[in-house]
Amino acid sequence: MKNVRQTNINIHRDSWVEINLENVSHNMHEIRKNTPRGVKLLAVVKADAYGHGSVMLAPTLLASGADMLGVASIDEGVDLRQAKINCEILVLGAVPVWAVETAVKADLTISIFSKEHLEACKQAYERTGVKPKVHVKLDTGMNRIGISVDDAHSFINEVRNADYLDFCGIFTHLANAENREKTKIQIDRWNKVISQVNTDGLILHILNTAGAMCYDVPNSNMRRAGIGIYGLYPDLPDENVKKPNLKPVMSLKARIVNIHEAKDGEGVSYGHTFTAHGARKIATVPLGYADGVPRSLSNKICGVLNGKEVPQIGNITMDQMMFDITGVDANLGDVITLLDENHSIDEWAKVLGTINYELTCRLKVRLPRVYTR
Repeated sequence: MKNVRQTNINIHRDSWVEINLENVSHNMHEIRKNTPRGVKLLAVVKADAYGHGSVMLAPTLLASGADMLGVASIDEGVDLRQAKINCEILVLGAVPVWAVETAVKADLTISIFSKEHLEACKQAYERTGVKPKVHVKLDTGMNRIGISVDDAHSFINEVRNADYLDFCGIFTHLANAENREKTKIQIDRWNKVISQVNTDGLILHILNTAGAMCYDVPNSNMRRAGIGIYGLYPDLPDENVKKPNLKPVMSLKARIVNIHEAKDGEGVSYGHTFTAHGARKIATVPLGYADGVPRSLSNKICGVLNGKEVPQIGNITMDQMMFDITGVDANLGDVITLLDENHSIDEWAKVLGTINYELTCRLKVRLPRVYTR
């Protein structure tokens, strides 16, 4: 089965991203298999499912064991609602106080951690007659958003006693899951807060993909799966961590639109950062940094053409890049694969000194998605 995501972008291109839904389902089952019985699972689909397409992935995620979906903003949640995704959706990020009513009308659960949030929720309830669904966000050491551990007890009690709220859960975020010592500090802070408050009927979540692989926190009944869904691994504390068997979901491909010869001594692309030594056969594909392939990868990556690796040469331009296909039998329209199950985006991340999360999120600007199973 193949399906193209319905968007207003131009899909008449010779470059695209393929998303393997079978691998999504496989990864979810692997994650669920490693999740204790009775513990819920939230699938994180923020940033358009890390660039994979949240609307198209949501049905597969829910059918494969996800109990909830997590997004970063109200707009992301509304997009899912407009696509008839009817499960519980938690907005993990900070919600503007002026937009709480929108969240209520869209039946989104929001994160709260301030007096201003409480007042906005009260006003939204008075206008709509519907109690906002909320999770209290704790700051146990991320120092990003959340109520401080020192103020958490009184704030949670206030939320519990507010007759205008539907209090659903409490959560926090691990800042250094790859560091056991620092993570222990956060877990201890979490346990201290949870032990001091009434948690009857609440969803409690602290572990993300990395955390779920490395730690067991009894004072929690839901885990959040993010990058693991997409077949990629986060940073982990050591090699002894038992990892689920994940399969990469995303492939990146482009068809050759031009083949020509560069003569000995001629430069390729802007700045001539590549110079031909001897005659070279050059293939051009319509894929560039405007599509999310970082320009800083220029001259540092390879593609696969008809079973053979071919180096990318010259500076990656806004819309195009070139490959040295000397010695490879190729024709116009042949496909060069840049990413697939055997060529992980982790390799790009290592070259750039960044994380796989960032790079998958980049590959979504103009590239059409083709979903396969």
